[in-house]
Amino acid sequence: MQQCFFCSQNIKDIDYKEVEVLKRFISSQVKIINPKHTGLCAKHERKLAQAVKRARFMGLLPYVKE
Repeated sequence: MQQCFFCSQNIKDIDYKEVEVLKRFISSQVKIINPKHTGLCAKHERKLAQAVKRARFMGLLPYVKE
């Protein structure tokens, strides 16, 4: 099993404005990738989901594929 990306990089908070980091964890259909595939821990998976939802609401990420 992979180690969590955010734990290994010692990142405490996931910022919704860092779109390039968020795009690593989003599929081509603009869905959040399953944590089994990304290797994220539960704490960071929750924070990632919240950041993606905020980025979508602010218009930084799309809700659906174009």
